[in-house]
Amino acid sequence: MNTAPALIRIAALEKTYPGQALPALQAVDLDVGQGEFLALVGASGCGKSTLLRLMAGLESPTRGSIRLDGAPVTGPGPDRAVVFQDYSLYPWLTVLENVRFCRRLRVHTGEASASQAAAAVERAYALLDVMGLDAVRNHYPNQLSGGMRQRVAIARALMAQPRVLLMDEPFGALDAQTREVMHELILRLFEIERSTIVFVTHDVEEAVYLASRIVILAPHPGRIDGIHVPDLPPPGDRHPDLKLAPALLHWKKIVLDRIRATSGVRHDLDKLERLAELSRRRHAP
Repeated sequence: MNTAPALIRIAALEKTYPGQALPALQAVDLDVGQGEFLALVGASGCGKSTLLRLMAGLESPTRGSIRLDGAPVTGPGPDRAVVFQDYSLYPWLTVLENVRFCRRLRVHTGEASASQAAAAVERAYALLDVMGLDAVRNHYPNQLSGGMRQRVAIARALMAQPRVLLMDEPFGALDAQTREVMHELILRLFEIERSTIVFVTHDVEEAVYLASRIVILAPHPGRIDGIHVPDLPPPGDRHPDLKLAPALLHWKKIVLDRIRATSGVRHDLDKLERLAELSRRRHAP
């Protein structure tokens, strides 16, 4: 059970897109605690990314509400930063310029003072150092590997010290070894920055390893099927060896079995078995 004060409070949330017979999300009630690492998992079509976009203010709910620290979410804001799977970097800017872009924009629009701008420069260099990007700070995105580009995207998201970091399949396009590195990096940053993280993933092991709570969404319509709190060390105390531990494998199986049960996979496998039986009969002597 989550004991941290609720920073995000979602109540009776529904999202229906024009022309759709079923809501993308229906009757979603969820609290996200201050300083929590929350993972959203579920079968395709369950509304994970839709829920994240609603939290970000990139979409509006059809019904219900989302509140951040008591205030309704009506659009994007500096208190929330989003990291997508596709990096979303400006190709004409260097690594350093990408990271500093939003702060530089605030200076140009008069929203930040010269002293704040100077502090932002120091923070940009510190983030690049932590991310292992200092040596490529003057490179352009097309000169970087996928893992490096994603680190730049995360550094840019953290630049404004958001209260909430929303991550939508941020490591989905990376190879297995780079994902391992990114897992350790995001856990260390979680400890340092103390942001609240909401993390969407299709990778159940990733969710169990990173998050303190796991929300399973079911599809058609998208809804919360259950919430699990694995009895594992706090995210900041986790080590890669934990991925081989019986406790993590136990929770991985629990979550995966539930996702399969809500997705209709077992029903599809039964159909395949019947098809295989018909094929065997056809080829029988």
